[in-house]
Amino acid sequence: MDIASLIKNRLNETYTLHRRYVNPQMVRVMEVIGYNRNYTRAGGIRLTDEQGREVLDFLAGFGVFNIGRNHPLVAKVLKDVIDMAPASMVQMDLGILAGLLAEALAELAPGDLEAVFFTNSGTEGVEGALKIARQATGKSKIIYCDRAFHGLTLGALSVNGNEEFRERNEPLLPNCVPVPFNDLKALELALSKGDAAAFIVEPVQGKGVFIPDQEYLPGARSLCDRYGALLIADEVQTGLGRTGRMFAVNHWDVVPDLLVISKSLSGGYVPVGAVITRRDIHGKVFDSMDRCFAHSNTFGQNDLAMAAGLAALHVIEQENLVQQSAVMGAYLEKGLRELAERYELIHDIRAIGLMIGIQFGKPASLSLKTGWTLLHKMNEDLFCQMITMPLLEKHHILTQVAGHGLDTVKILPPLVIDRSDADHFLEALDDVLKDAHKFPGSAWTTVKNLGLRTARTA
Repeated sequence: MDIASLIKNRLNETYTLHRRYVNPQMVRVMEVIGYNRNYTRAGGIRLTDEQGREVLDFLAGFGVFNIGRNHPLVAKVLKDVIDMAPASMVQMDLGILAGLLAEALAELAPGDLEAVFFTNSGTEGVEGALKIARQATGKSKIIYCDRAFHGLTLGALSVNGNEEFRERNEPLLPNCVPVPFNDLKALELALSKGDAAAFIVEPVQGKGVFIPDQEYLPGARSLCDRYGALLIADEVQTGLGRTGRMFAVNHWDVVPDLLVISKSLSGGYVPVGAVITRRDIHGKVFDSMDRCFAHSNTFGQNDLAMAAGLAALHVIEQENLVQQSAVMGAYLEKGLRELAERYELIHDIRAIGLMIGIQFGKPASLSLKTGWTLLHKMNEDLFCQMITMPLLEKHHILTQVAGHGLDTVKILPPLVIDRSDADHFLEALDDVLKDAHKFPGSAWTTVKNLGLRTARTA
């Protein structure tokens, strides 16, 4: 089988195949917003489509490609493992690579977190963390935050604070209780009966890039200790350098009881995730030989995932990407705040490292207010397409909206970006914003027509 020839010969069938066999509604979405491109190559921060157009990646697979796409070191390590023809890439044996990656993660994790359970995804990690918390405490209640995103499986949905994902899936897991994010009083009220197994929280909420007050996470840590609940930090998106620290909890010197990571751990090559916890918590679940499979999976410790994880961690360290994230994040934030002073449609900039949300809001001037109101009556998600679509089509920069109804564009570039990449993005956004501030104008007409087209095909 010649896989390269197969891809080349049938690449133009991509959307036909997905429409017929995979997800036709996703095909429609990609076509409507103009994202229906076939990318043929990628490296670092750049993608190349079948027409030879180069695209600057400011999305990074929603945080997967922290070290850039197709990093050559990770590719070499994976090839080396395959060439070794190991005896078994999956259980039942105990692989040396799983032990080495667990050791590396334990050295990086905050505090005394050193017991590692490997998973195939961030969502699976969340599910595992919930199970471990319930088994370790003997309690069932789980507290989570409004607007939280922890995955889309049934268990993860039970602690997902976005109703658009939860609908049509009831009943979900019982005894899961929402509280407002960044509200310690509400959290204490939910914890006060002492019946909660855990409080699960994203240190920075991925949907919208909401950053808590300085006292929130330390306060949550204290409240969990007071009322006997475990603190689960979902760092699937924020971990491994994204926020300018190795883990986002490091910004607040907080040590959770369980830490969930995934996405960028393999450099984007293969699925991998991990739950890192304290030895005493782990020991309450896996407490006998009979219970060594109290939680398990087939591929969680597979050699390719473990090797990719080791390689990705090596790249992060050797290329100083955590510091790079902090420096370039500050540079981009400064440039964005300067744009916000000039353009009334920008209402807020939320930034921590290279995790940035640009929130738009109703303008003060009459003409722009008219356009804003019109678009939001048609579809509350339309406006951000006025930003993301020309960024891609005109300036060849890939971005995306931060979440349903949030009027926020999310910026998650690979941590390997440099100043020239950042300057290109800022100049492109400046140009797009100039057009967006002309009403009536071509940008508003394009998005209005997009709304009409979407309504007709709904």
